[in-house]
Amino acid sequence: ERRSLAGDIRNRLEDGWKRFKRTVIEHARSVSDIFRAGEQGRAVSPEQSDSLAQRRAALDAKRAEYERAESDVRRLVLDAQHGRFDDAAVVDTLSLLAGAPNRPRTVVRVAAGSPWLIGRALDAGADGVIVPMVQNAEQAALAASACRYPPLGSRSWGPLDGAYGRTPASAADANERIECAVMVETAEAVAGVDEIAATPGVDMIFVGPFDLALSLGTDVPSLLGDSSPENPLDRIVAACRAHGVAAGAFAGSNELAAQLAARGFDTLAVAVDTMLLHDAVAQQLQAAPR
Repeated sequence: ERRSLAGDIRNRLEDGWKRFKRTVIEHARSVSDIFRAGEQGRAVSPEQSDSLAQRRAALDAKRAEYERAESDVRRLVLDAQHGRFDDAAVVDTLSLLAGAPNRPRTVVRVAAGSPWLIGRALDAGADGVIVPMVQNAEQAALAASACRYPPLGSRSWGPLDGAYGRTPASAADANERIECAVMVETAEAVAGVDEIAATPGVDMIFVGPFDLALSLGTDVPSLLGDSSPENPLDRIVAACRAHGVAAGAFAGSNELAAQLAARGFDTLAVAVDTMLLHDAVAQQLQAAPR
């Protein structure tokens, strides 16, 4: 019975994909004919003009729907450390997002604290970076410096906006806009978290609870449940509050996000795209007629 249902869903998806491709091809041919007519100096028929206007209106409606759906998303993170975003994917994705209206702040978790990797992500259009495995104030200062142009830092000038016909922000505006988050996810980093949070140019401490738990020889539930004096999470949040920086953490689920928020973290990564896709598919299959 499940095999029959899976086959039926697969057939529907294939039919839908075929119809979608036919529609795209028909639209592309129609638009191509209209532009070709314009290039050759021929008049565009009223029917063609109306067809293009209708399609533009449909696209505008879809765009408005997308904007409404995105309105509650405050940050979008492209993960180049543990995700599938290599350099080319980061550049291409940020280029596409650059033209999106009302996009959330988009940051890149770089693969390491290399100034080259940080600068490359920012040149591509990221609003900030999350730098993993920062162990001490010296490494935090290196990351913060790589995020900003002189005199505040050491970032090299080279934004990619010009390659796409866009005017890049000035160095001063970029320095003001860019956000530098450093990850505290080891026992060594927790021991020096007060100095890390005090580092000029650091805007957020971002906790990786899974790596932190591994480093401390415990697990995530025990880490979250630890309310002993000088426990790691309270110590991190206190350092953030003392030095006026945001306290962020990866949650990955609403349940973990609620627990971390209760501990004082104010910026949380609630979900990842693969989880959202999996959950959406599961909901659709659950709702499918049997």
